[in-house]
Amino acid sequence: MAQYTVTLSSQVDFAPPDEVREILQNVRTILSTRKGSVPLDRDFGLTWAHVDKPLPVAKMLMRSEVIDAIEEYEPRATVVSVDFDEDTASAMDGILKPRVVVQIGGDE
Repeated sequence: MAQYTVTLSSQVDFAPPDEVREILQNVRTILSTRKGSVPLDRDFGLTWAHVDKPLPVAKMLMRSEVIDAIEEYEPRATVVSVDFDEDTASAMDGILKPRVVVQIGGDE
């Protein structure tokens, strides 16, 4: 099974050349969509429940939510880990940038 790292920094490809890139793009879409913003699927995406929480609490809440959302909306990807890119400027502003490692393929 191959593992891939997904971050928010990427452009949308309207015709991914293969299934793996399609899956990775779907995971990125889940990570970057606010729950309630998709008209016919209000549960798609992530909530903002972690906003204004202390950073350790926000990380825990967001990590759990990321795993649940990917399991529900992109079952072809298995979440291996959810970490956060941390730099001084982002930490001072309370910005969490998820870095998700997913596994694609293999035994189902």
